[in-house]
Amino acid sequence: MSHDKLFVEDKIGRRLDRCVSDAVVKGCGGLIIGLAMSVIFFKRRPWPALLGTGFGIGVAYRTCEKEVNLFK
Repeated sequence: MSHDKLFVEDKIGRRLDRCVSDAVVKGCGGLIIGLAMSVIFFKRRPWPALLGTGFGIGVAYRTCEKEVNLFK
């Protein structure tokens, strides 16, 4: 059996792994930017950090949705 041949389940698994890692990276990036904005501009309020995290995870979700729907 050839190692070049991948099953569809393996391809989906790899894409979902990339989606999870992308969500973690973008979520943490949004959190860091939100924390910086909170400290600099908003007198240490928690909402900029939450908003930044939400934006990061939302962008990652949209990217993942596009990537997984390539099979349809």
